Amino acid sequence: MSRYLFTSESVTEGHPDKACDAFSDAILDNILSNDHEAHVACESLATKGLVVISGEIRTTADVDVDVDRIVKDTIKEIGYNKANSGIDPDDVEVLSKLHGQSTEIAQGVDSEDVSEQGAGDQGLMFGFACRETPELMPLPIQIAHRLTERLTQLRKDETLPWLRPDGKSQVSVYYENGNPVSIDKTVIATQHDDMLNKYGSENKELEFVKEEVVEHVIRPVLDSYGYAYNENFIVNGTGRFVYGGPEADTGLTGRKIIVDTYGGYAPHGGGAFSGKDSSKVDRSATYMARYIAKNIVAADLADRCEVQLSYGIGVAEPTSFYVKTQGTGKKDDQTLTEIARDVFPIKPGEIVAHLDLKKPRYRDTAAYGHFGRELEKFTWERTDMVETLLKKL
Repeated sequence: MSRYLFTSESVTEGHPDKACDAFSDAILDNILSNDHEAHVACESLATKGLVVISGEIRTTADVDVDVDRIVKDTIKEIGYNKANSGIDPDDVEVLSKLHGQSTEIAQGVDSEDVSEQGAGDQGLMFGFACRETPELMPLPIQIAHRLTERLTQLRKDETLPWLRPDGKSQVSVYYENGNPVSIDKTVIATQHDDMLNKYGSENKELEFVKEEVVEHVIRPVLDSYGYAYNENFIVNGTGRFVYGGPEADTGLTGRKIIVDTYGGYAPHGGGAFSGKDSSKVDRSATYMARYIAKNIVAADLADRCEVQLSYGIGVAEPTSFYVKTQGTGKKDDQTLTEIARDVFPIKPGEIVAHLDLKKPRYRDTAAYGHFGRELEKFTWERTDMVETLLKKL
């Protein structure tokens, strides 16, 4: 019998890196709302009292990007303020260094025929799906996301008003013969108000935080996935977590790419998503790879499915494509690869058209995972190709 532990982590929207993802995607959505054909590659940096925005944009419309307002509005949405993060949304310095896209890159991806639109860069992308959760995602990352999402929910609805925006979770799942059987350890780090005056000591303050997090966060999330709570947990392992956000750590766009995908459970091609429009295959082709894998599993053609795509810059046809089911497929992998290639559009322009990726929808992806969240905007999470796949058998 094969036994092992597998661990994944998530972070809240108040984590400095995730805040930067939010800034980049909010700017992207703003530009796309005015020009669906815009090309955007937006990077953000956040530190105490300062946000820097850089990158390349190209628009065919007269788009006025109010970067200062977008960043400050996003800071307010996250819940940052001077006391809890070192960033005052009304007083933060926002430095914008956005500039035009290279014409050499543009000429490789421009085409009136979507089937001939080239990839915006070279690269390899992966998608994955499995039966471990109703969302067809690996269990460790799903529980980790739901923990951080719940921390934010309880902070914003003031059920736990002493919570602050920054936080992380980590979940270790015990597997037997490739199947999850129990939650071995849960780790939560959550920023909180300074409550020393109320509780008199750091130990008593920490005990309060632990009790509240276990009762209102850990237990409900584990219950929702049908797993028993155990005492093997860590909450705020350093003792206190009062100073967080950009005051404690500088954030950058694209530093949480494993959190954004499958928590390390599946391969990653290395490209980040946030701030990139759909001409960048780092984003669009990874979404398509998830869409393919999820539909194959939803069609009961496999219990696990991994998909890889790769591209060369300026070229429409993928340089490689495979479907791998890790021995769980109802057909052999070669047959499933051929069926998937016949059914799904995998040229960059066709991916964008099929998943409707030119419209603003990206701000909501910036925290709690790009996959395993069945929001209407997340077209890549649909399982609307199941019948088409089954007809090809």
